[in-house]
Amino acid sequence: MKIALINENSQAAKNHIIYDALKETTDKKGYELYNYGMYGKEGESQLTYVQNGLLAAILLNTKAADFVITGCGTGEGAMVALNSFPGVVCGLAVEPTDAYLFSQINGGNALSIPYAKGFGWGAELNLKLIFERLFAEEVGGGYPKERAIPEQRNARILNEVKKITHNDLLSVLKNIDQDFLRETVAGEHFQEYFFANCQDNEIAAYLKGLLDA
Repeated sequence: MKIALINENSQAAKNHIIYDALKETTDKKGYELYNYGMYGKEGESQLTYVQNGLLAAILLNTKAADFVITGCGTGEGAMVALNSFPGVVCGLAVEPTDAYLFSQINGGNALSIPYAKGFGWGAELNLKLIFERLFAEEVGGGYPKERAIPEQRNARILNEVKKITHNDLLSVLKNIDQDFLRETVAGEHFQEYFFANCQDNEIAAYLKGLLDA
């Protein structure tokens, strides 16, 4: 399983804290972890929480990543932004139970976390426990277990509805502001990570053309 970490500009300085907490869990589970930044470095390419949504959609729809961890000051803006794009179902987790219930009931593919609001004493421990509970069991297992079948049915219905209410990602990429898109994929390690893992040749070719232009 490929996990992608994305931070927006207001919380970039906490990237290493989030990465270290997440890596403990991904290492134990044998998952691959890709840190797409921001990294809190001076002069690096900027990502807003809206761009987090676009970048997450690119990674998930092309199967360059199977799950995205993101967030912002409150976690709300990033969650809303991610859910505005096709192929992305993002939840919000303030504490470990949120993460577990989202994983089991909603079976989504992205999680947003608040990195400013309530981020005080014990924050690193809370992150570690969130990630442990998020990946504790196979996604979509249901909770409580006797509710598994209707919950899985509802998750499938939501995914089908999003296919109708959202344009396909390639259309989004072609019609969105190209400077905005270019800035979104300008991160230090984007090309290294993305093109090695992308499984959608059309989107890969479009982004390569954009970056080479």
